[in-house]
Amino acid sequence: MKANAKQQRIVTDSDGSLIVSLQSPPVEGKANRELIQLLSQKYQVSKSQISILSGLTARHKWIEIS
Repeated sequence: MKANAKQQRIVTDSDGSLIVSLQSPPVEGKANRELIQLLSQKYQVSKSQISILSGLTARHKWIEIS
């Protein structure tokens, strides 16, 4: 995850992981909320179906979409 980017985008890396650029700063969970919103739009699921399993305060995160 890259916070404070100029624009939002999701790119799939060669190993299959996602590289997500977010406009929000990593302060008080703003970037995490934006990440969940962006992923819910991409995968067409509700925000409540997405959870951050690990890496809540780190750049690398494990995300579960149920």
